[in-house]
Amino acid sequence: MTKYIVVTGGVVSSLGKGVTAASLGFLFKARGYKVEILKFDPYLNVDPGTMSPYQHGEVFVTEDGAETDLDLGHYERFLDQNCHRQNNVTAGQIYEQVISRERSGQYLGKTVQIVPHITDEIKRRIRRLSADLVIVEVGGTVGDIEGLAFLEAIRQFRLEVGRQNIAFVHVTLVPYLSVIGEHKTKPTQHSVMKLREIGIEPDLIICRTAEPLSDELRAKIALFTNVEKERVISEWNIRRFIYEVPEILHSQQADDILLKILGLKNNPPKLRDWHQLLKNAERLKEKVTIGIAGKYVQVKDSYKSILEALRHAAIANQVLLEVRYIDVESKNLIQECSGIGGIIVPGGFGERGVEGKIAIAGYARRKNIPFLGICLGMQCAVISFAREVAGMPAANSKEFNPKTPFPVIDYLPEQFQRRGTGASMRLGLYGCRLKPNTLARKIYGRALTYERHRHRLELNNRFRSRLEKHGLVISGMNPPTHLAEIIELPANEFYLGVQFHPEFLSRPLRPHPLFSGLIQAAKKYGPKG
Repeated sequence: MTKYIVVTGGVVSSLGKGVTAASLGFLFKARGYKVEILKFDPYLNVDPGTMSPYQHGEVFVTEDGAETDLDLGHYERFLDQNCHRQNNVTAGQIYEQVISRERSGQYLGKTVQIVPHITDEIKRRIRRLSADLVIVEVGGTVGDIEGLAFLEAIRQFRLEVGRQNIAFVHVTLVPYLSVIGEHKTKPTQHSVMKLREIGIEPDLIICRTAEPLSDELRAKIALFTNVEKERVISEWNIRRFIYEVPEILHSQQADDILLKILGLKNNPPKLRDWHQLLKNAERLKEKVTIGIAGKYVQVKDSYKSILEALRHAAIANQVLLEVRYIDVESKNLIQECSGIGGIIVPGGFGERGVEGKIAIAGYARRKNIPFLGICLGMQCAVISFAREVAGMPAANSKEFNPKTPFPVIDYLPEQFQRRGTGASMRLGLYGCRLKPNTLARKIYGRALTYERHRHRLELNNRFRSRLEKHGLVISGMNPPTHLAEIIELPANEFYLGVQFHPEFLSRPLRPHPLFSGLIQAAKKYGPKG
């Protein structure tokens, strides 16, 4: 019978529930169990695809083309397995489904209500996942009005599957007040009190803290939250490497406690490779600085997967990574690139900041700085090349200048028939055939690869021969459509642009080859700024 762990959060948002849930999933998978993770997001958006990164960080795209919460990136990286559309459910999807059924008469004249219709649909979404263990992360904070239906559904779900088959983990904050030099447990007490009012009693409390909690504080929390002291786990701030979190939880026997609660066999975990990864991360000395030049740099979660992909590649190449976030709207844009060993121009939407991205792409090309353009970053590299090298000074994208005489970037054919903005792009996994004797083919080491996409524009093949005549190489193409997937400049040491998002496929123990290639180039050639 499937077992369940439900992870809730208290006191404040952004506590790291996603990393905690992923870490628990990793520990159970290391013991030989098949694990699935489900993220519930209580907002009414159908998915985060139309949300600004300032609101919710990056949008993570699964291989089946779902635009999902960034926590699914944590799930994939920690568990080294692919998530799908069914692994992220929003309140918008739940209400959309229930209202659609009501409109088609499926409720046979009944009054449609939160209980039982919304809660039943929530429970159905949990049950459609099949594994030895399903971990359910409920987004938001206990007490939020948006999350009440999800917590009520979870309360009902416990009665249906049996108390012995479900465990509740509550992630909460124990703040440290520097003025008085104390950790304060009252917020955690009130958070658990609120959870118990709803009808859920936590089996395990994971306390987010600046430093490890003392036994005295753990005992105090246990007393006021009605759990044993051993079930109060301290999860302190990680200085550098989030992949230490499973080790922190394992060292306090969090996984052993949950195994006992759920009646699962305590198989010894296989952690050798992970421990080696952590050791390698501690031995890094030679520093490489990579600049991420974007327009959402004030919110670091906007580029979460890129940052993690860089970390994976840095450890594999035995370098200490330093990331410099560069605001493409800065008045001192080029000066901010001084002293960096490589540049990434990531994706984005809208005209704001585009000219800055084009300027950065051109600067990297002229200075021979290792460069990786991703999605819009690739398109900006093409625009810069067309303007400055291929004799098309007015070149642009149809998105930013519909009347440009040189639309080197144009809409995909299917975009002319699209309606609305949600889930309307080219999304998910597509093939890319790599051209022989190119840098891309050398980096990948194979002729065909598959990558995840999220875009609605492409390199315009009408201008392909003109761009190639001046030295641009289309080194990767989608076989059936002939869409350009990868561009490169053989005249430079490392200058690549990719239409897809390679960061979504990078893993701690299997870095993506494009990021490894960038790190190697930056390590070899050093600062070019």
